[in-house]
Amino acid sequence: MAPTPQPLARKIVKGVLALEVAGLAGMYLLFHRMNSNQDFRYTMRKRFPLILEVYYKSNEWSGIHGIRERDEEKWLNDKN
Repeated sequence: MAPTPQPLARKIVKGVLALEVAGLAGMYLLFHRMNSNQDFRYTMRKRFPLILEVYYKSNEWSGIHGIRERDEEKWLNDKN
């Protein structure tokens, strides 16, 4: 006997909500790690430069300036 549509729809909605919560938690953890660890930002620069650009832009939009400049200065000094 096939399940009725209503319980199936509830399961689908619960699954979608669980995925959204997991995605938000993952994004928060990624942002927190990038916000607190300059070496991790350097790794992100090498592997996922678009994500690092979104991090810099979101901080600039919220009024926090200078993170990009400090990172570039440190990475340039470490290179020399």
